[in-house]
Amino acid sequence: MPAWFSGHSTDFKALPYTWRMSVSVKIILGLVAAFGVAMLGMFLQLNRFLDTPIDIQGTDTVFEVRPGMPFGQISSALAERGIIDQPTLFRLYARIVDKAGRVHVGEYPIENGMTPKQILDMFVVGDVRLYSFTIVEGWTFRELLDALNRDPIVVKSTVHEDWPGLLDSLGAEVSHPEGLFLPETYRFPKGTTDIALLRQAYELMQETLAAEWDARAPDLSVASPYEALVLASIIEKETALASERPRISGVFTRRLEQRMRLQTDPTVIYGIGEEFNGNLTRRDLRTDTPYNTYTRSGLPPTPIALPGRAAINAALNPAPGTEIYFVATGLGDGSHKFSNTKAEHDAAVQEYLARQRAARNR
Repeated sequence: MPAWFSGHSTDFKALPYTWRMSVSVKIILGLVAAFGVAMLGMFLQLNRFLDTPIDIQGTDTVFEVRPGMPFGQISSALAERGIIDQPTLFRLYARIVDKAGRVHVGEYPIENGMTPKQILDMFVVGDVRLYSFTIVEGWTFRELLDALNRDPIVVKSTVHEDWPGLLDSLGAEVSHPEGLFLPETYRFPKGTTDIALLRQAYELMQETLAAEWDARAPDLSVASPYEALVLASIIEKETALASERPRISGVFTRRLEQRMRLQTDPTVIYGIGEEFNGNLTRRDLRTDTPYNTYTRSGLPPTPIALPGRAAINAALNPAPGTEIYFVATGLGDGSHKFSNTKAEHDAAVQEYLARQRAARNR
């Protein structure tokens, strides 16, 4: 027996250096192995959690990531809603892959069968739930703001009286907001402001107007894209049948070319404003305003409504012809009767009035 092993000493330091090193290495290797096993187990558990489809037991749900919401709070809220069952693993994975700070604000549709990994990827991509808002052709700017104000999702931040500041923020080169926002259906996430939607509609109108102006017919009576917008707004308000837009545009174009007054009722009504009671009288037609095209020649100073793409296209591509008058037929289909002479037009007006009287007497 070696001399160092005799007796009952338990002093580890008294053991030979090589033996002590061998024991230390074994201990370290054992700890490393235990750590490796623990890490492997955690890795397997993490992957199993990430790839296991969720079961939200019922219909799909919507989860909202609010502004300033820490990722830990997001994980806890998901667990509280029963969407995930291991928020700690969810937080751990998000930090490992450096996605915890890259989550977008918004509402997310959580579908039954998604995995936690897919949910996190959706948060990072910002694939949020979208809502719709439709700007209707022929609305006025005031009607547009009223509709935005009634929308339950849009965040309200402006009123009609704020429009000068709105134009400044948009960088608009005109001094009136009417007609500047393209009628379309816009998709947006929760938390979007009315200003953001108006900016989108304004920019799309600018793009549309520029494209239509570049493709316009030659030798038009309108001298600028803005004049085209004004004319398009009148066409929009006068048209009930889409097929008649180019023809109505042709009538107004020829009137402008011949220096005839447009004599269109919608401009008069716009000039009356909120005081209009729905009954346009002869007195109204004789009362001068900047928008009364019975008392003033040429186009009114601004658009009178929000024209759509088709009306803009019609204003810049009028149908050829010789008609310089039109009046509603009264047939109930929104159609008009077009005339070349004042006598023909007066006869068409009488036909319309006769149909109106007959309808009232039924």
